[in-house]
Amino acid sequence: MPLVSLLLALAFTAPPDSLPKRFKLLPLPLVYYTPETRLAYGVAATATFQLGARPRPADTTHTLSRPSQVTFGVAYTQNKQILFYLPFNLFWARDTYYANGEVGYYRYNYFFFGLGQREVEQELYGVDFPRIRVNAFRRIVPRLKTGKLYAGLRYQYEDYRVTSVEPGGLLASGTVPGGTGSRLSGGGLGLFYDRRNQIFFPTQGLVADLTYLNHHPALGSGVRFTRYGLDVSSYHSLNRHAVLALNYALSGTVGTAPFNALSLLGGTKRMRGYYEGRFRDDNLALLQAEIRFDLYRRLGAVVFGSVGVLGDNRRWLRPDDPKGAYGGGLRFTLNRRDHLNLRLDYGIGRQSTGFYLTIGEAF
Repeated sequence: MPLVSLLLALAFTAPPDSLPKRFKLLPLPLVYYTPETRLAYGVAATATFQLGARPRPADTTHTLSRPSQVTFGVAYTQNKQILFYLPFNLFWARDTYYANGEVGYYRYNYFFFGLGQREVEQELYGVDFPRIRVNAFRRIVPRLKTGKLYAGLRYQYEDYRVTSVEPGGLLASGTVPGGTGSRLSGGGLGLFYDRRNQIFFPTQGLVADLTYLNHHPALGSGVRFTRYGLDVSSYHSLNRHAVLALNYALSGTVGTAPFNALSLLGGTKRMRGYYEGRFRDDNLALLQAEIRFDLYRRLGAVVFGSVGVLGDNRRWLRPDDPKGAYGGGLRFTLNRRDHLNLRLDYGIGRQSTGFYLTIGEAF
């Protein structure tokens, strides 16, 4: 979810030249807009802290780890959705260990557009689900010349309870895996590599996330399937005022996954211009490109485009049936130190558009 409050908290932290504080708690309002929620509003509280020995004023050895954050948020949307969530990012032992994830509960409604090449007119359905996602990593190869490489374990749990469907629709037919609900519980492995020069607005470097996750009854899952994925973003400085950002994503499933666990296109991060989950199938390959440039002082702009293909267990990918979108947007820098941006985007797809107001880049 777009955590506007979390990033606004960072925008109003201590001045760049001051020493980092060990703990800071900041309550803030929460506001954002996406096609899936329309206007959302609520409250949140963010705790920002650093784990490690406190450096002396003259110490330049940076004995503290990178800042850790835990946020609790409650939101209500124009679509009558309710969200409770607690995302976290934790670094400790001088960044030797890294954990991130989310604990939340959502009372939501979505539009369903079909699966694969079996598309339908939008069907509104309701769903309640608790969600737990935990990734725990340890840094490996510490003598790596560039970047940091982490390896670790992943766990995900989601009890997806479908509360309403449209009568006579595809979900109501009982032929869609997970159409009446599903319980997911899966564990797996992961690799994470990061050599970005900045976290929130990189101008150079690369970040990559490799995932393997197996959902199995032995872990309490009501379904059995395996999911794997690779997400890579690279950043290339064109000049002092322009950056080319590229995102490559690959994902797939083995076994019969419920529709809500399939690879998908659309949303605030993958192929803006389409509703989240507008296209779903077993496998996905996606390329996104974005040029980010300065306009005047804190004001910037972007142009972006994306193309993706889907596939299933008969044809791993269907390159003859690509999906595409493009668009542009404005950026306003809230915090110059970390280059945290307010993001306003308008995406255009095939007979589809999307307007997005949130904070932080799509990738």
